[in-house]
Amino acid sequence: MSIKKRTKIREVLISSKFGSEFTLKGWVKTRRGSKKIAFIALNDGSTINNIQIVADITDFPEDLLRQVTTGACISVTGTLTPSMGSGQDVEIKATKIELYGPADPGSYPLQKKGHSLEFLREIAHLRPRTNTFGAILRLRHAMSYAIHKYFNDNGFYYLHTPIITGSDAEGAGEMFRVTTLDMMNPPKNGEGQIDYREDFFGRETNLTVSGQLEGELGALALSDIYTFGPTFRAENSNTPRHLAEFWMIEPEMAFYDINDNMDLAEDFLKYLVVYALENYFEDLQFLNNMYDKDLLSRLNSVINSDFVRITYTEAIDILNTSGVKFEFPTNWGSDLQSEHERYLVEKHFKKAVIITGYPKKIKPFYMKQNEDGKTVRAMDVLFPRIGEIVGGSQREENMQKLESRITELNLPRKDLWWYLDTRRFGSAPHAGFGLGFERMMLFITGMGNIRDVIPFPRTPNNAEF
Repeated sequence: MSIKKRTKIREVLISSKFGSEFTLKGWVKTRRGSKKIAFIALNDGSTINNIQIVADITDFPEDLLRQVTTGACISVTGTLTPSMGSGQDVEIKATKIELYGPADPGSYPLQKKGHSLEFLREIAHLRPRTNTFGAILRLRHAMSYAIHKYFNDNGFYYLHTPIITGSDAEGAGEMFRVTTLDMMNPPKNGEGQIDYREDFFGRETNLTVSGQLEGELGALALSDIYTFGPTFRAENSNTPRHLAEFWMIEPEMAFYDINDNMDLAEDFLKYLVVYALENYFEDLQFLNNMYDKDLLSRLNSVINSDFVRITYTEAIDILNTSGVKFEFPTNWGSDLQSEHERYLVEKHFKKAVIITGYPKKIKPFYMKQNEDGKTVRAMDVLFPRIGEIVGGSQREENMQKLESRITELNLPRKDLWWYLDTRRFGSAPHAGFGLGFERMMLFITGMGNIRDVIPFPRTPNNAEF
């Protein structure tokens, strides 16, 4: 059964069926012309490119054409002809135009002139109609599809981990609380604290910061799994790199060590870049020309060279002997900042870098400890312009070491009984990592603000749309 009721503009633009009739539906980008001919640039979101509609003014009611203005939604039926103008190979000579929805030129905010990205964030409900955000959203779709395709083709199973959780995988404590209690008059226990036993779930719950811990449960049964879903951080960071709601991809693999983990991360990231270049080049070319002249060369540089692999200690030595005065000091034991990561990638190695062997004290409890007792088998993948794009580790499968670390960090053991059971019953070596989807989208698109690579950004003091 065919469900096709119209032809997408991307299909018509590459067609050579001159003289054939097509019906196109979309939104008017611009309209120009003379007293005899109207030239309408139409776009339906299927491509960065518009198609030119040529309408003989004498063939259509004057009242109809008066409403065919920028932003209006129309249906056009006409014949495909070679274009006589520059910039396109084909055009449609209109025989029928139907107006679906007009757009008042006096109030429609997206006119032909350019608009700043800051202004477009204020009208996020309309910005998908711009060339920029049409390209970004098509690329976001492409990367979502490519992620599922990569893992499916490599034998992984897609695991749906909970959005509402009682655990804090990162130990950060910056979580959004989920409750049905009356916060103006909550029930109290004998100590005067909120009694969450009377809440919906009978305990304190939050929006997840990561699906990793539950992902490990899946890996220790299905071997190779991945999650791909929304995560939340109640971190009051008003920066171009932070969101309160974002998407994470988190594969977990049984019987992987840290080296297997690095191999997978490198292969996965390169696959995504190749997929974007091979399937959405026109959108990348537009973003390269309009926003970041080095975008295409940077994408190609990642796929055409092996990622450098160094230890945290080696990274600190490089930074300390660089002669560069960093804003944050580079002492062994301190976490690397974005300025350090970008120096290593963009100045020193000039290629993507994977750092391993971080100090135990700056990493979460679940990372496998090295024999030196000071470092863990963590890994961070660093990309140009982005810094850290992937964070992961080999997980600690030893029950005693894991329990010792939980005690050392004073974590609530009672909330992690189910996690500890996986080490008690049939423990196995395993590893995994997390890729922040919006960080990847920043790299793929060349955009400078993370709020411009997600349709409706959630940030401090902003939950519009």
